[in-house]
Amino acid sequence: MSDTPRLVVGPFNRVEGDLEVHLELAEGHVASARVNAPLYRGFERMLEGKDPRDALTITPRICGICSISQSAAAARALGAAMGVAPTPQGAAMAALIHAVENVSDHLTHFNLFFMPDFARPVYAGHVWHDRAVARFTAIEGSAIRTAVEARAKLMHILGLMAGKWPHTLAIQPGGVTRAPGPRDKIRIETTLRAFRRYLEEVVFGAPLEAFAALSSAEEMMRWQTGDAGLFLEIAQDLRLNDLGRGAGRYMSHGAYPLETGHGFAPGLWDGGLGPLDLSGLTEDLSHAWMLGAEAHPFAGETRPDEAMREGAYSWCKAPRLNGQTFEVGALARQVIDGHPLARDLAGGGVLARVAGRLLEIARTQIFMEELARGIDPAARFMIHAQIPEHARGVGLVEAARGALGHWLRIERGRIAGYQIIAPTTWNFSPRDGQGVPGPLEAALVGALVGEGETTPVSVQHIVRSFDPCMVCTVH
Repeated sequence: MSDTPRLVVGPFNRVEGDLEVHLELAEGHVASARVNAPLYRGFERMLEGKDPRDALTITPRICGICSISQSAAAARALGAAMGVAPTPQGAAMAALIHAVENVSDHLTHFNLFFMPDFARPVYAGHVWHDRAVARFTAIEGSAIRTAVEARAKLMHILGLMAGKWPHTLAIQPGGVTRAPGPRDKIRIETTLRAFRRYLEEVVFGAPLEAFAALSSAEEMMRWQTGDAGLFLEIAQDLRLNDLGRGAGRYMSHGAYPLETGHGFAPGLWDGGLGPLDLSGLTEDLSHAWMLGAEAHPFAGETRPDEAMREGAYSWCKAPRLNGQTFEVGALARQVIDGHPLARDLAGGGVLARVAGRLLEIARTQIFMEELARGIDPAARFMIHAQIPEHARGVGLVEAARGALGHWLRIERGRIAGYQIIAPTTWNFSPRDGQGVPGPLEAALVGALVGEGETTPVSVQHIVRSFDPCMVCTVH
C-alpha cells in the first residue's frame, strides 16, 4: 500500500451528472489526478437496430442541458449518410436555434455554476467578497435572478422555432421543420434586442462590441464594468490564470455550419493553426470500464465491462487524435476562429476558459442578430430524402462545452453502429494506454490543497472552468 496522501473529491454539486476526482497529494498540492465518471448509461447500445431516424428522437435525451447540440449532431450524421444537406435558410435557422441553447448554457454556467464559489466564506476578507455574496449567492443572489429571467426570455425563440426545449425535433437532415414568417422574424429580432440590453447592462456593463474588440489579456484585465468586471477583479486577485493551466492544444469541429461557411471556424491549434483532420481519431479503452479494442469511432463499439477490471477507473473512454489530447470548449473555438484575445489567452487556466465563454457570449449575440436579419420568409427551409439501405455518416457540431461528434453506420436500413464523442469525453477523459492523462487530469496537477480541505476550492474552480456535462460523457 502506498502511503501517499490521497483525497477523493465528489460528488460535485452544480455539475451535470456524476463526477469523482481522485487525487494524490504531495506537500499540500495535487501530484496526480484521476477523473472518474461513475455512471454508465448506454445510449449508444440503445440505438443499435433502430430505424436511423430514431436517432433524432433518442440522442437529444442524452442530456436536458445540451439536447439541441445532440439533435444537431444526429441530424448532420443522418444527412451525411443520406447525401442531403439543409437548405441555406434551414441551415441558418438550425444555427440560430443551436446558438440560443449555447448562449443560454454559457449564461447558466457563469451565473449559477461557476461564480457562486466566490461567495464562499473561505474568501471573506477579500475586497470583492461582499459584492460576490450579493450577486452570486446560490438562489438568493441578484445576478442569479436576473440571469434566469433573461435566459427564459431568450428561450422564447426556441418555443417559436423549435416547438419546445429540451428534446426538440425541429432540426432535421434537410433543414428545420418550421418556416418563420414575417411576424416571427420581428419577434425573434425583438427578443434578441432585449437580450442584448440585458448583456450590456448587467453582464458587460458596456456595448458588446467593446468587449468583442478586446485584443489582449492585458487589455481585458483593465475591464471594470458589469459582472464580467467583477469576475476579472476576482481572477486577478486570486491569480486564476495560473490555476489549472492547459497544454495549449485545442480542437473545434466548427460551430454553426452555414451555406457560406461556419459561424466559428473548424480546426486544430497546437501553437499554430491546422486543418481539422479526424482520420487519426481513436477511442482508447485501457483505463475505461469498456471491452473491445482501440478504434476509430466508425469501427468502435460500446460494450461495458461488468467486471470493472482492475486498472480501469471510469466509464469514460479516452479519445485521442494522433495520440494526443485536445482541450475543447469556448476558448478552443475562439482560439481557432482567430480572435486575438483568445489567442493571447491560449494555454491559460481558469481565467482563460471563463473569459473565453464571456467573449463567446458577446460574439454569438452579434452572430444571432445577423442570422435574424437574414431570415427570408419566402425561402425554402426543408428538403426531404430517403434513408439508404447501407451508408455511414458523421455529424460534427460544437456544443457549448466543445466538440461533439456522432458517427453513424447504417446496414440493411437499420443502425448497425452509433458512436458519440462528447466535449466532456475529451476534457474529462481518463489516462490512455501510454499513461497520458486527460486535459482535466493534467490541469489539476499543482493545485493547492489547504490543511483540512476535503473539497479544495482550487480543485472546484478548475473542474468548473471546464463546465462538465457528465451525462453526455458516458451517454
